[in-house]
Amino acid sequence: MAEIPEYTIEVEHLAKKYGSLTAVHDLSFTVRRGEIVGLLGPNGAGKSTTMRMLTGYLPATSGSVKICGVPVASHPELTKRHIGYMPENNPLPDDLRVSEYLWFRGRLKEVPRAKLRHRIDEVLELCDLKRNRHRIIGRLSKGNKQRVGIAEAILAEPAVIIMDEPTIGLDPHQILIVRDLIASLRGRMSVIISSHILPEIEVTCDRVLIINSGRIVAQGTPAELRHEIFGHISYRVELAGDPLALPALLKDVEPTLKLASLSDCAPDGFCVATLTTELETDLGEKLLQYLPAKGYRIRAFNNTQPSLEDVFLAATRRSWDARLPDNGVDSKNGRAPLPKF
Repeated sequence: MAEIPEYTIEVEHLAKKYGSLTAVHDLSFTVRRGEIVGLLGPNGAGKSTTMRMLTGYLPATSGSVKICGVPVASHPELTKRHIGYMPENNPLPDDLRVSEYLWFRGRLKEVPRAKLRHRIDEVLELCDLKRNRHRIIGRLSKGNKQRVGIAEAILAEPAVIIMDEPTIGLDPHQILIVRDLIASLRGRMSVIISSHILPEIEVTCDRVLIINSGRIVAQGTPAELRHEIFGHISYRVELAGDPLALPALLKDVEPTLKLASLSDCAPDGFCVATLTTELETDLGEKLLQYLPAKGYRIRAFNNTQPSLEDVFLAATRRSWDARLPDNGVDSKNGRAPLPKF
C-alpha cells in the first residue's frame, strides 16, 4: 500500500448547485492524517451534501476533493478504497445476519479471506456486537443497526472514515461506546463526524468546522473558536469583602482581568462578581489563592467559559447577520433568514 500523505483530505473551493440553489458554496479545508474533525451546522446547512461529495457519491459542481492525494472526480473508484462511509439512516439488508453482512462487505472491499474472519471479530468487539453476530439485521434495534454501520465503515481499515450522525438512535451507554471507539481511531485514521450532539463533538474531536448556508463560518479547535468568537474567558465568583478594592486587585493577578459585573451584596455580605479576561490560560488557581490572601471569603467559584453550543449559536448567528442587507433578505439566496435563537 502506498504511504498515506500528511493530509488525507484536501478540499479546495468545493461547490454544489441544484439549479439556482447553492447548497454548498466555496468550501476549502484540509484534514491531517489521524485527525478527528467535527462537522457542525443547522439542518439544511450542507453537511450531508459535503460528505457525499467527499466520498464521490455525489459529483461537485465545481472545486476539487483529494483523498490521500488522489482526486475524487477523476479517480472515484480508487479514492473509495481509502474511505469508510456511514451515511445518515444507513441502509442495511434486513435479511442477512450481522456476520454474513460484514463478510460480504469485507469481500467487496477486497479484504483478504485469510484476514477477514479475524478482522470481523475485531470490529464486532470494538462495536460491542459480539453477542449479535448471528442475529438477523432486520430484527436488531435501531441502536444496534447503527453500530453495524460503524463496524462496516471501519472494517477494511481505511485511511479516512466519514460518519454522518453516527449516534442517532443510540442510548447514553451506546453513545459512550461509539465515542470511545472513535477516539481509539485517533492517530490511525482520519475521521470526519457530523453530529447534533455538541458535547460529544467537543469531547471527541480535535478540530471543528461550522457550516451555515453552505459556507464555513468558523473552524479551529474548541478553545480557538471560543477565543475568536467571544474573545474572553469568564469567571463567576461568590465572595465577601471590599467590592471597591476588587478591580485594582484583579489587575495584580492578570492585567487583562476585569470586573464585568457585581451584584448587590446579600445580608450575609456575599455578592456575585463576574470576571473576564482575554488570557486563554486558566486563572482559577491564582484567584483562589490571591483573593483569600487579601481578606476575601470565597463561597463559590466557577469558570464560565462558553460551551461549544454557545460557540455554534454565535457563529451561525454572526454569519446570518453578516449576509443580511437592510431589507432583511439574504441577497445570495433571495430569502429571509431563519429566526434567531
